[in-house]
Amino acid sequence: MQKIFTDFASSLHFPLTEQQTEQLDGYVQLVWQKKDVLNLTSCRDMEEVCTRHICDGLQGAAELSICASKRGWNKFSVLDAGAGAGFIGITMAAALPQAQVKLVESINKRCTFMNWVILMLGLSNVEVVNMRLGEKPQQAQFVTERAMGQLPDIFDICMDAVAPGGLFMAYQGETPLLQGLTASAIEPYRLPSDEKTRHLVLFEK
Repeated sequence: MQKIFTDFASSLHFPLTEQQTEQLDGYVQLVWQKKDVLNLTSCRDMEEVCTRHICDGLQGAAELSICASKRGWNKFSVLDAGAGAGFIGITMAAALPQAQVKLVESINKRCTFMNWVILMLGLSNVEVVNMRLGEKPQQAQFVTERAMGQLPDIFDICMDAVAPGGLFMAYQGETPLLQGLTASAIEPYRLPSDEKTRHLVLFEK
């Protein structure tokens, strides 16, 4: 499994350390252990968890690393909205040790799972917040979202959580559903063993 991560990260010019790949591999093992009990994923095997979910998080982490570098930020904060099982946010926390990551999720059992994962992996730069985004003021330099809802429906609440000068990054499929929204950039990408072209849609604040 670790080779999947190192090969994909290398293709993004975003190298991972041995510790990082071990943490990501451990995360996949924990997801697989609890996937049926908590309905975490429909993936058929652990390799699919790696390519479909963890590599998606690595793609976003590489993009945020570029965006932070352009802004001259050596350290920065990330808020993952509707974090679910943590596929994006926990992957980013492992891949971006210079980031402080906040996982905002409204479903308690998913928050419990993510807290367990964080403890088991020994991650110190990530915290879980059990709430719906917008219930209480939350702000970060980067806000990310994947599968939280239709982009036009969640756009305002996500942008409200972006600190001035920051950026909102939304994961979109083959056809980004902007419906009148104006993006700062749309970055196409492909995951391993998948011919579909996906997109990261960026909105600067």
